[in-house]
Amino acid sequence: MGTNAGSAQLPFQGWRKFKEAFAPELIAMAVAEHPAKVHRIFDPFGGSGTTALAAQFLWLDASTIEINPYLADLIEAKLNAPEPVEIAGELARLLNTADRQRSDLAVFFQGAPKTLIEPGDKGRWILGREMAQEAASLLDALPVIIDDRMQRLFRVLLGAVIVDNSNAVISGKGRRYRKGCETRSGTAAQLRISFIEAVAKAAKDIAMYSGQRSSQYDLYRGDARELVKRIDGFDVAIYSPPYPNSFDYTDVYNRIMDARLFNKFRRNRALRSATLSSHVQLSRLYKPAPRGSSSLDLTLERLEKVAPTLWNKNIPAMIGSYFAEMIGIVSDIARNGSSSGRQWLIVGDSRYAGIDVPVGEILLELSRSVGLTKLRSDPFRSMRAAPQQGGRPELRETLIVLSN
Repeated sequence: MGTNAGSAQLPFQGWRKFKEAFAPELIAMAVAEHPAKVHRIFDPFGGSGTTALAAQFLWLDASTIEINPYLADLIEAKLNAPEPVEIAGELARLLNTADRQRSDLAVFFQGAPKTLIEPGDKGRWILGREMAQEAASLLDALPVIIDDRMQRLFRVLLGAVIVDNSNAVISGKGRRYRKGCETRSGTAAQLRISFIEAVAKAAKDIAMYSGQRSSQYDLYRGDARELVKRIDGFDVAIYSPPYPNSFDYTDVYNRIMDARLFNKFRRNRALRSATLSSHVQLSRLYKPAPRGSSSLDLTLERLEKVAPTLWNKNIPAMIGSYFAEMIGIVSDIARNGSSSGRQWLIVGDSRYAGIDVPVGEILLELSRSVGLTKLRSDPFRSMRAAPQQGGRPELRETLIVLSN
């Protein structure tokens, strides 16, 4: 239950490989342990939709927020799938259209970084030229699909197979090149076959579980820090926020998708600015650190002492701002949920210059300072530290359960 690793074998979860902090069983546990009947579940950091999808299978209403356009589409494709009997015919229509109107690579990828398309930069590229041509043609053909649900499904699956067939390895730790990428171009046929197989798998999931879950959901696309203030009517919130590990999670998914799935490259800065202050990859104004946690005060004091040795001078300010934003989100959820509301959240520690940032401990102290009660604080799993910290699996993840 401590991670959704292996969930690719579960229906809907294999549409895009995405490592989240918890498995669907956690949602069932939260519902079973709730002191009152649960009607609606809320997740302010939707990710790949684990919470919302599990809620549907429990015949509960779901509300979720996701800022990343690709992930928001992935969530909605799962929660509101097209009619399975129509998928094969619409897929044939898409493929035929792509064959008839081959896209102009120079136009399609205008403004893209040199590393995106072969020959790339210094012998490295993310997409081979032939594969890029096929990807562009398929993406350009999507408007021929009139049904929004069908077009969204194809867009999500195409994005997934483009990443899987590219020279980029993408994970929650970042993006890197595959070994031997200098000679790995890929073919149009390879991408098309992968896409057809992905559509077939998704169609099977949709058909098999049609009518076996609730169809009710609310998906909010935008900044969780703002949207959470006006979402109410839920009984339980289950979520895992980005960890303050100074990695921009937006960047994991945007480089390849930007070509068309993210409406070109101009949205990057706006997208990054609307995310939690968990990284320093963007110049921004940081909020002052909140009061109410002696552990946070001590951590910031230690970080300030080693500031000259940190790889970015803004790391202490980022850490303070992260907790200011997080306790704001926790407080808004407590205020807007039901009187018996509970929050289940999974958080992960960080480390800079050998100084631990005990995220779970700090959030518990801050939650207590705003009147919330701790019901549970359990170790969830051990994360691998960053390479500069030795790379050992020793950073804690913690499951916290709070009540109003």
